[in-house]
Amino acid sequence: MEQTHTTHNGVAATPGAQRRVLVVEDDATIVDAISARLRAEGFLVQTALDGPAAVDAAEAWQPDLMVLDIMLPGFDGLEVCRRVQAQRPVPVLMLT
Repeated sequence: MEQTHTTHNGVAATPGAQRRVLVVEDDATIVDAISARLRAEGFLVQTALDGPAAVDAAEAWQPDLMVLDIMLPGFDGLEVCRRVQAQRPVPVLMLT
């Protein structure tokens, strides 16, 4: 059974409906697990495996949230966060 909640304007909504999440992690097993769970909850998911790809994906895809690993190839998650936040504010959940 699909869960719904009431939004601030009283409209029922499915959790995650049409929200975009960018998952940035260099471990494919972790990417797959997080992405599968988010998709099951109705989120649209894009992934990136390194710092430069994450910045490019965030710019092109305009996510509503980033799930971001700190240790990444290319440049680290903190640098990804700085670069993305310089373009537009995006909530970030850090994986440490």
